[in-house]
Amino acid sequence: MAHCYYHALSSVKAWGGVVTDYQPLHDWFDQSKAQIADFRHRALRHHAEGIFMLEAVFGTTITNSDGRIVPVRLIGEQHVREDLGCIPSFADWARTIRAEPWMARAQRLSQQFDARTPV
Repeated sequence: MAHCYYHALSSVKAWGGVVTDYQPLHDWFDQSKAQIADFRHRALRHHAEGIFMLEAVFGTTITNSDGRIVPVRLIGEQHVREDLGCIPSFADWARTIRAEPWMARAQRLSQQFDARTPV
């Protein structure tokens, strides 16, 4: 889906209530568009761990305007499935990252600091 509003409409169809009951949860998934405005933004939150992060941020359930209690995890699963067709793990995303030389240029901290000198 192209916009969180449509995800929220889908949530209304599934669990009742109104769009504004669900919009903040769906917006949270797509906040990563601020960093990268194409499909790659999904690697940051569109996975199993991202769904659990959503639950940590918004709580285990929400109560929609119809008074229905809806598990946040189900809303997250709906969002990710609508965008990707499945729920990948973060490892699935990470496997697609092509290693670049700059990613492995770490230096030992012992080379930067004298172990006898307090930091």
